[in-house]
Amino acid sequence: MHRQHQRRGVAAVTVAGGLVLAAALATPAVAEPVPSAGQAGAAFLTPYLTELDVTGDRQVTAADLDVVAAHLGATPASPGWADVAVADVDGDGTLTVADLAAVAQRMVYDDGPFELVEASVLDMQAAMNAGVTTSVALTQAYLDRIAAYDRTLVDTGAGGRPLSSVIAVSDVALAAAAAADAERAAHGMTSALLGVPVAVKDNYDTLDMPTTGGCGCWTDNQTATDATMVAGLRDAGAVILAKASLDEFAYGFVSEFSTGQPVGSTVRVASPYATSRSAGGSSGGTGAAIAANLAGIGFGTDTGGSIRVPSSYNQLVGVRPTVGLASRDGIIPLALSQDTGGPMTRSVLDAAVALDAVVGVDEADPATAAQTGRVPESYTAALDPEALDGTRIGYVASMVGTNRTTVRLWAQARAALEARGATLVEIPSSPELTAVLNEPSGSTNEFRRDLAAYVERHLAPQVQARTIEDILATDHFVTSRRGVYEQRAAVTDEQYDAWAGPTGSHTVALATGRAYVTQLMDDLDLDAIAYPGGVPYGTQGTNMRLSPNTGLPAVTVPMGQATAEDATIPGAGVNLELVGRAFDEGTLLGLAYDFEQTTRARTTPALYGPLG
Repeated sequence: MHRQHQRRGVAAVTVAGGLVLAAALATPAVAEPVPSAGQAGAAFLTPYLTELDVTGDRQVTAADLDVVAAHLGATPASPGWADVAVADVDGDGTLTVADLAAVAQRMVYDDGPFELVEASVLDMQAAMNAGVTTSVALTQAYLDRIAAYDRTLVDTGAGGRPLSSVIAVSDVALAAAAAADAERAAHGMTSALLGVPVAVKDNYDTLDMPTTGGCGCWTDNQTATDATMVAGLRDAGAVILAKASLDEFAYGFVSEFSTGQPVGSTVRVASPYATSRSAGGSSGGTGAAIAANLAGIGFGTDTGGSIRVPSSYNQLVGVRPTVGLASRDGIIPLALSQDTGGPMTRSVLDAAVALDAVVGVDEADPATAAQTGRVPESYTAALDPEALDGTRIGYVASMVGTNRTTVRLWAQARAALEARGATLVEIPSSPELTAVLNEPSGSTNEFRRDLAAYVERHLAPQVQARTIEDILATDHFVTSRRGVYEQRAAVTDEQYDAWAGPTGSHTVALATGRAYVTQLMDDLDLDAIAYPGGVPYGTQGTNMRLSPNTGLPAVTVPMGQATAEDATIPGAGVNLELVGRAFDEGTLLGLAYDFEQTTRARTTPALYGPLG
């Protein structure tokens, strides 16, 4: 439960039939928020936390309480009523101490006990605003959890193995956290990510840590710049804590990597719920780390399911944005026709906050030009607990499959959606839809060309392995993939152009798929299309292909776990996935938020609780 709804900073007691504020209006021991030049007037909190603001800084702080307190007893006939009318929470036409207490409840401030495990971004902000914790303390706590849990055999059961979810930690993270604490002391909470520790997949360029792509052949790739998305996170005040492990060069769903291992040796990432099982991929390290509470929020990349598969395996919220919403510049590519980066978090709220920091037009990624005029001020504005009411959500019966856990959880999810006011509309199968779902990934035909472009623009000059052939010559890679590397190295320019050129077959298929699915949604007046994101520790048919084969956005959210009666894998999570129109991530996040708040389906990995 979000602590901002049970704020401890203000207490109200009844005296002689009226309300009197006790402990006066306990306020943060930090300076009042002053929006920075880049954030002046920018929203970054949910409507619940902004709607009672009377000072114009888009959040409720002690300054708002001072204004309301100065107008106690005011009525519509009083001077200045228009400026404080929003604070008349009970609507009785008079500002009273009851209204003042109600306004105080909207402060992001919590001076009660703070627990790191499962803490949301707003839980962290509330505790930091109250002085209960600091970014330095949060960062150190996550570093301690990584040291204690990530490469340690915690699960001593059959087949148990270490998580191996982190490749590197930043040696400047604590300094960045101290800078965030100084920013808060001087200006208050200037961003919902201020001081929040973040883990990014190790295919995102970072100035302070090498970017290896999971390959031992690129251990020396210390880039001169951050990826554009990483730069956005730093600009928002986030602390880049660690690089998460991944399936080498994002090739598959296993999350096997060679970075940090002897030549010929590899490691596989484990799910914190059952370490004998894969964390999924290719963003498996991000999935395992965030699920096990080794960082505040995480980022992965998705070409054909690489955010959504590990999100389902690890009971996380994952966002695969519209291709073009977030710049791919500075991210090691797999297939740029379908690549996109996005957040992986423990809650929809965290995902919305994280997405806000990484969107924007970037000349280095021409695909981002398409977002102009289509991005909201903040995705948090869409987080309505009644977002499902009155919506129409499509589904395709054949996409449910026959897995006992998935069938049961889909039935429960459908009932929950309908109970919240959504109408479920069956979409008939069609040859056009089948073609969309069957279009293959671009990873085979595009990797060589797209990797060469990254090498030219970003790869550190000291790295010797600059082509696929060079990588093969090192023998320092996942050697079981040699045939895959050789196949991708052999793709000619002519083959690439026939596939991904302006009139290439894949280019045409993606454009046709987007047009078809968008028209289908328009014809049926749908707000989204829903389907199971997978099966216990596995994928469901070609469901994952709908989003990448159209470029349309997808949000995945936990919908429950397997039970012993399912005869599958008890405790394994399965997610609900929602696909929507281009650049309509806000709608999807709103629907997912309502579903999440209704079902509370995520569980915490029992093996990775608070440190003693």
